Amino acid sequence: MVKGVIFDLDGVLLDSISHWMSLGENYVKFLGFDAVPNIREILFSMSMEQGAQWLRDTYHLNKSPECIKQEMEDFLQDAYFNEILLKPGAYDLLTELHHRQIHFVAATSSPRKHVTKALERNGVLNMFDAVFTNGEIGESKHSPLIYQISAERLKAAPQDLFVFEDSLYALKTAKNAGFHTVGIYDEAGECNQTELEDEAQYYFESPLSFLSSLREGNISEFMS
Repeated sequence: MVKGVIFDLDGVLLDSISHWMSLGENYVKFLGFDAVPNIREILFSMSMEQGAQWLRDTYHLNKSPECIKQEMEDFLQDAYFNEILLKPGAYDLLTELHHRQIHFVAATSSPRKHVTKALERNGVLNMFDAVFTNGEIGESKHSPLIYQISAERLKAAPQDLFVFEDSLYALKTAKNAGFHTVGIYDEAGECNQTELEDEAQYYFESPLSFLSSLREGNISEFMS
């Protein structure tokens, strides 16, 4: 039986991807620049730190990457603190896992203060064993480090853990590191849903559809 779950947050549990997809574009427009083509896709697979460095280099900004990162975080803060909700079925899925005594952690590229506030406001923060962020770890999800640290916290090997992701590149990283994978669809996120579905061990339209399949006994690794 599965020994734990590692959840990405944005696009998997939190309905927040639309805010992220427009962040870089809105930020450079705020600074008085035109957004380069495909800026959303370019920044989508980067951590906040990487994105800040890319913006500095691309637009020749006279600001430190740390300053740029902070300004972008400020753009997002109000949404996380006051607006962003859980995706359909997320609360019930976390409650179900909690009742089954399956431990879980969060592994996110978002700032800690933002996601913990959103999770707390939506009544689920206390269910998580831990929250890990790429910013604090120092590597993006192109590296498996955040998943490996999560596995250490859950005291389990990758083959005994599930990783939930909505991004193709992140799901591939987890898969290549030996984790079970669940792809979650988000209409504002990953543009290559066909490949996400092909790469994932399981693929669902929402946390709610995963929960329904779980309760129906269709996911063998969760059966005792």
